[in-house]
This record gives sequence, structure tokens and C-alpha cells, in this order.
Amino acid sequence: MSEKEVILTKDGYSKLVEELHHLETKRRKEVAQRIKEAIEFGDLSENSEYDDAKNEQAFLEGRIIQINDMLALARVIEENGQSKSTKVSVGSRVVLLDIESGDEEEYQIVGSFEADPTNHRISNESPVGRAIMGKKSGEVVQVRVPEGFLEYKVVEIKKNAAKK
Repeated sequence: MSEKEVILTKDGYSKLVEELHHLETKRRKEVAQRIKEAIEFGDLSENSEYDDAKNEQAFLEGRIIQINDMLALARVIEENGQSKSTKVSVGSRVVLLDIESGDEEEYQIVGSFEADPTNHRISNESPVGRAIMGKKSGEVVQVRVPEGFLEYKVVEIKKNAAKK
């Protein structure tokens, strides 16, 4: 993993810690048991259960390393209790108006690890995220897409307002 800072919300950080704990405790034991059972089948050279279990173990250990690396490089976005902010930043909830269609959508700006556009969580590194970072309410931005440009107006900025 590169030495790039990993930006996380408190919730995203907590989920990573929980996943790491689950993998290191429960999943490691389960995989070790699968390997043990597969060894009991005999000849390892033609034992697909053993191969599958060892592959799962390798994937599991890789994921544990990946999570540890992310946590080591994590910067957790502090929720400061402000209901409004003047500029878009990571953690902000932003209401955007699509100039062409007239549709309004609310998005939370998150780090790339937590991005989930289907749940209105866009990365600060995505084209739209990059375009609106540092912008104020009322500003219009253009986002380059393969077909040309999309224009969005920043309607409202809610700083770190956790949506439950």
C-alpha cells in the first residue's frame, strides 16, 4: 500500500477496526480449522479442500495487512457539531443542483475508501468531489465527463452533519 493518507469518517474507522478484530479472531480460527480438516483427508497434492483453505488463508492475511496499513495511515474526520460551513470539505454534506436536469441531490464527501455513490457518498478524489472541494454555496462547477461537461450548482453545505 502506498503512503497516501486514508481519510475516514469516525463510522468508517470503527467499521475497519471491527472488521480487523473479526478477521483476526473468528475468521483466522475458522480458516485454521478448515486447513486442519483438509489435512485429515490425506494426500495434499490432490486435495482441493486443502488448496481452497490455503487460498482463503492467504486472502485473509492479505486483508488483515491491508486494514492494518489503512488504520496506520488513517486521518479521522472530526465531527465538530457545526450545522453549516462556508466551504465544501471532506465530511461535508452538500446539496447539488444539476443545472441541465434541475434535479437536486445531497451527497456526503468522504475519502476514497468509504465512497459509495449509490448511498450518496462520493469521494473527494472523484471528478465531482474534486470539482466541488473548497467551493461555497451558490458557486457553479463544471465536471468533465466523456460526453462533455456537467454543471452543478452548490445549493447548500452542511459541515459534518451525520445522517442517521
